[in-house]
Amino acid sequence: MSYRLPKKLENLPKYDPVTETYRVRLDANESFLEMPEEIKKEIMEAVSHVEFNRYPDPNATRLCEKFGELFHIKPELLTAGNGSDELISIIVPNFLGQGDTMLTILPDFSMYSFYTRMVGAKAEALNKDENMKVTPEQIIEKTAQCNAKLLVFSNPCNPTAVTMGREDILKIVGAVDAMVVVDEAYMEFSEGSVLDEIENYENLIVLKTCSKAFGMAAIRLGFAAANARITNILKTLKAPYNVNSMTQAVGCVILGHREYLEKCTAQIKASTQELYQNMAALAEKKKDIQKLYPTETNFLYLKTEHSGEIFEALKKEGISIRNMNGYLRISAGSRAENQELIRALDKLLQ
Repeated sequence: MSYRLPKKLENLPKYDPVTETYRVRLDANESFLEMPEEIKKEIMEAVSHVEFNRYPDPNATRLCEKFGELFHIKPELLTAGNGSDELISIIVPNFLGQGDTMLTILPDFSMYSFYTRMVGAKAEALNKDENMKVTPEQIIEKTAQCNAKLLVFSNPCNPTAVTMGREDILKIVGAVDAMVVVDEAYMEFSEGSVLDEIENYENLIVLKTCSKAFGMAAIRLGFAAANARITNILKTLKAPYNVNSMTQAVGCVILGHREYLEKCTAQIKASTQELYQNMAALAEKKKDIQKLYPTETNFLYLKTEHSGEIFEALKKEGISIRNMNGYLRISAGSRAENQELIRALDKLLQ
């Protein structure tokens, strides 16, 4: 008898990050800043005290305390994860049942919808307008219309770089009969976080990552913030030792350097704005760039009919960006990397 895979595992859509090595990496929205040697020395000292023969703290207690201090959040309302990606993989299939509906607002991070099929749930979408915006009224109406049990979106949005206002989000959370997950992976570059509202709503989860502004992509560290009841559920659902001891040790060191993290964020914001200005100047003389969207993130999002050709041409120049089928997402790099990108595009674009 031949074994047959469950239908949900057939033809799985694959998230396909860049794996090749490029001279200029502007595809993954990582920080371009190198960590100072003095902080690296602190990390090495912290790692030297890790008991490699012991399981890690299952609640990542010190880590949650450090993150809580940084964001003025009670540590007992935080759930640490192996990146916010892990937390998404926990929330989506567990807050949905078979036949339930999750609503996303497209375009947005593709992995939100991926996990619905694991539990036989449905993913409905509300499409943004040409300016990559929707109104809270549209979201509230669509949530009710499709009887969504879960509403998930990033703010600021990945990939569009556009931000929804704080009051609009709270209006949505207060009006829908659904769990609302706001992914604030890029909020350090913007304003309007709803992190301070988690205790005021029964149906709000806020996701945070350390991979973007804080430059910790290598150690995979994220957090979910929610009220006590939801946090208890998340901690029950997650694997017992989901954040390893190395990540906990390194994370505690870096999160303890508030001034360093604020400086990094400011440098990345400055680089992004400089890149935006140079790209806007390029767009004025190159008709291939049909639209450049405003950004409150560490990346740019632009519309072009030739996204595939531009993507491939830049690869040949040793520059990696993200092709979004009719759009391009470009991370801000160092000044030298940004200048190299602009020079290459100036030659390529019509």
